[in-house]
Amino acid sequence: MSASVRILPLGGLGEIGKNMTVVESEGRIVVVDAGLMFPTSEMLGIDLVLPDFNYLRERSGDIEAIFLTHGHEDHVGALPFVLRELGLPPVILGGPLTIGLVRSKLEEHKIRDAPLQVISAGETHTAGPFELEAIRMVHSIPDTLAVAVGTKLGKVLITGDYKFDQTPVDGEPADISRLAELGRSGELLCLCGDSTNADRPGVAPSESSVGPALLDLFSRTEGRLIVTCFASNLHRVQQVIDAAAQLDRRVSLVGRSMRKNFNIASNLGLTSAPSGMLVPPREIEDFPDHKVIAISTGSQGEPLSALRRMAHGEHRDLSLHSGDTVVFSATPIPGNERAVNETIDRIYEIGARVITAAEEPIHASGHGWQEELKLMLNLTRPRYVMPMHGDHRRLRLHSDLARAVGIDDERIFRGRNGRPLEIDADGARFGDDLGSGMIFVDGMEIGDPDDAALRDRRTLSGDGVLIVVATIAGQDGSEVSEPEVIFRGVPFLESEADDEPLAEELRELVSESLARAAKDEVREIDLLQSDIHDDVAAFVQKRLRRRPMILPVVVEV
Repeated sequence: MSASVRILPLGGLGEIGKNMTVVESEGRIVVVDAGLMFPTSEMLGIDLVLPDFNYLRERSGDIEAIFLTHGHEDHVGALPFVLRELGLPPVILGGPLTIGLVRSKLEEHKIRDAPLQVISAGETHTAGPFELEAIRMVHSIPDTLAVAVGTKLGKVLITGDYKFDQTPVDGEPADISRLAELGRSGELLCLCGDSTNADRPGVAPSESSVGPALLDLFSRTEGRLIVTCFASNLHRVQQVIDAAAQLDRRVSLVGRSMRKNFNIASNLGLTSAPSGMLVPPREIEDFPDHKVIAISTGSQGEPLSALRRMAHGEHRDLSLHSGDTVVFSATPIPGNERAVNETIDRIYEIGARVITAAEEPIHASGHGWQEELKLMLNLTRPRYVMPMHGDHRRLRLHSDLARAVGIDDERIFRGRNGRPLEIDADGARFGDDLGSGMIFVDGMEIGDPDDAALRDRRTLSGDGVLIVVATIAGQDGSEVSEPEVIFRGVPFLESEADDEPLAEELRELVSESLARAAKDEVREIDLLQSDIHDDVAAFVQKRLRRRPMILPVVVEV
């Protein structure tokens, strides 16, 4: 049997989020990342969206390792659910901070025996027929790694999220020399690269440029400062602390994930603050406004985030007021713009000032722009290219960049979730689509709510519910008592006074439906409920031009 490699994206193609990729060879599997995505506004009642990993359910015994490129939720957030469903693999690999964050996450899910193992940049790990090499990259979180998955046919490089920042805050740029070695040796079989900023020409600004800009902004601000950024952007948090130290301001970390991530990073020596600088959120009011900076979660307008609760006066320790300056040291993830704008508008209503990256250079993306994507392609000289981590527009633009640097069309594969790329000695081609939907988390339970369930939730949110309860005699099907009509969340009723006339008409309609059924000797409860549903639905649609959910209940006595 000739050697072959299958690369199966389960998430991250055609979307921003829930990144998960399966690399398969000789009947064995390595999984790279296990991320999640947050639900859209149409996914009513859904808390999290996971990649569809059903392909792995019957193959869980073939998994040799799970490799995590970095600690962001869209790369590690689904891991607890994956482990609960598939069981524990032989090893879970990641950088020191990634493993620290994941260990804390798994403990919250009461998974304490996961085989977590730190792998540092430059190290390799043998997992069955695979040799996994960790390559240092730079992103908006420390300890970001790419992974070169070695097979008999060659190496598959999954970049994870990256940029080529030549002056990173921690002084450790991406390992360009190793990437160039992969290119010179000709051993790179396939490049699976980050496409997030494939639409932005040029080179992304260095993270180090943000620190001086923050210091300049802070020095020009007289009142209290609230800086919001991703809790995982620890280099940004450190730069805010450094600027505060120069201006003799105290710092408070606001938000559970902000405090947790900072503590984990501090224990690893990645972040620090001068003694006495950090104060609890409940003590902020003890200091003059010009002497404090709060670093808060909520840069994406998340409903339960600290900033959102502050803006609505619901935070137990801190409320915003006129004279505050709120600094958004982040840009909205595609899809979050509305929530962010709502938060900003509420802050303006309070009388506080808002500064975003549109007004000041206070943010630098963690994803490389077009020239950096070209550099990756030229350094590694892959035999095949498969753009990843982006919506379909960005995947296509990344493909155009590959074409621009001289890679032939037949060696560029623009895929989608669930469609495997199969490579052997004869070349590469897409295999049969294996299917890839979404797995929803509703509360703490995971499942696959069908279209009907989500459609019902949308109906309830839009037109409400109308419940009809009828009681009939078991002997002849005659009506025993007047039907009961209950409205919940029905928008076409302008006031409670509108309930009764409409309810009376519906009661008469139900009585007529029951009388017809009794005359025709229809006794089956299901048929009676179906008839009532159809009669009431037709009446409501004709009379009110609405489609509330109608729940008929027939009780036989």
